Amino acid sequence: MIEREFIKNKLKNLNISNQISKVVGKGAACGKITVEKTPLGEKIIVDTMRPGLVIGRGGTTIKKLTTELKSKYALENPQIEVREILKPNLVAAVVARRIADEMERFGPQRFKSMGYRSLSNIMKDGAMGAEIVISGRGIPSQRSKTWRFYAGYLKKCGDIAVSKIDKAIERANLRSGAVGIIVQIMLPGTLIPDHIKIVDPVVKVAEVKESEEKTETKTEESTKKEPVKKEEPTKEPATKTESVKKEEQIEKPATKTEPVKKEEQIEKPATKTEPVKKEEPTKEPATKTEPVKKEGDKK
Repeated sequence: MIEREFIKNKLKNLNISNQISKVVGKGAACGKITVEKTPLGEKIIVDTMRPGLVIGRGGTTIKKLTTELKSKYALENPQIEVREILKPNLVAAVVARRIADEMERFGPQRFKSMGYRSLSNIMKDGAMGAEIVISGRGIPSQRSKTWRFYAGYLKKCGDIAVSKIDKAIERANLRSGAVGIIVQIMLPGTLIPDHIKIVDPVVKVAEVKESEEKTETKTEESTKKEPVKKEEPTKEPATKTESVKKEEQIEKPATKTEPVKKEEQIEKPATKTEPVKKEEPTKEPATKTEPVKKEGDKK
């Protein structure tokens, strides 16, 4: 049956990923491990936060992994590639492993702070939705209970829930017992079929008109401001001309009034003195006075 072959391949890939995580250790914080078939052999891609621990000094850990995979799983030519995780908060395996390490170190008493802090970090990095489920003894009492932390939008059924949601399961081994951690993250940019966008053409036209009005107002303001800038340097010659005009107005009446006054002063005495000087010799009473003086002398 073809279905059994699919199951065998899936189990084989799961065992390979578990073997790699054991050899590398928890410190490397391995994320997703994928196995692909190529004409040259099997290609294994390992996503980690610390690629140096996976490679090792001089590639010792990679050589060790290749020899073990060839002997245990009958792989002809396994090629291992290492990729660095740029956003660890969007990888479910890294988040689940981090919560499990904190619970093993500090105990289950702070499980609420651990869950809410990791959930807020996931949503800050741009995830569409996330869910963290912690279940086991000591949460929050001696009886085993489950506590759910969720935020955003998360699909629970359909092809999106199976193929486009990153899911990871981890276990924290405590003194009181085992605690299970399930992390599901809906990555940013996933296309949802029931997501509908309604576009209103009227709104776009209004926005265009507003933008045109803004441009017109800006142009009017620029045209208004330009003559103000040009008038500033031309104010000084205007003041000079005004001062010159004022000086001319002051000088002109002085020139007009001075000759008028002089002419009046010259003409008036001329009219008065000329007839006086001419009449004195022409007056006849001078002849009459002479005989009057003679008659006095005779008496």
